[in-house]
Amino acid sequence: MKDFGKRVSSGVLGILLLIYIVNKGGISLSISLLIISIIGLSEFYKAAKNIKLQPLELVGYLSCILLFLPDFFEAIQLDLILTIIILILLIALLFMKEKNISSIGVTLVGIIYIPFLLFHIKLLENTKYIWLIFIIAFSTDTFAYLVGCSCGRKKLCPTISPNKTVEGSIGGILGSIALTVIYSLFVKIEPIWKIIILTMFTSIMSQLGDLVASRMKRITGIKDFGNIIPGHGGIIDRFDSIIFTAPVIYYFVRYLF
Repeated sequence: MKDFGKRVSSGVLGILLLIYIVNKGGISLSISLLIISIIGLSEFYKAAKNIKLQPLELVGYLSCILLFLPDFFEAIQLDLILTIIILILLIALLFMKEKNISSIGVTLVGIIYIPFLLFHIKLLENTKYIWLIFIIAFSTDTFAYLVGCSCGRKKLCPTISPNKTVEGSIGGILGSIALTVIYSLFVKIEPIWKIIILTMFTSIMSQLGDLVASRMKRITGIKDFGNIIPGHGGIIDRFDSIIFTAPVIYYFVRYLF
């Protein structure tokens, strides 16, 4: 009960902080995403070391900063930043004899997985769609948990996440659809049929994001990626679904709305 209370209180505080930062936008949102990215990346690299991988951590943290430069300097494009990061990693092979191809690989995966995918939140700034990222991710998680606890029977992925059920997964999808339709009607996002398709697909991706993080924890032999958020674990533990929902919503809106 004590852990549940801690989880709820930190969750409420986190949501209030999230609302404030997203509404404020601008440099506050950029710096917040940068800090989250650096902490999340450090959690990822720490987990990777458990299985004897040797990421180039300094390059990873520098990449977080580089990825957010286009937000401060319009002349700098994201493709240039990604090219620079890849070249730095490859050149590092020449001068860091203790590192190998696996070091380059795990470093790059961490960069793409956390700061690059999270950056898509910034790309939806000042639009009605930015809130869909959080509504879908959080409602999917909440409804999946509630339905799974009340009537879950058939295991979804028992070898990866034993507590998740098929019934809970379906409940998460339906619950997120209900909330996004209500939100879309309130802020006048149309057509609703596109919102329903977007929510259904994004809710599935949200759950896949959760499962991917769970799979990583099993591979690296950890329970949580960190303990920075009381009752929730680390940054990746809390943002694993959002990492997957942000790019899906951005590209769906960009190309299909």
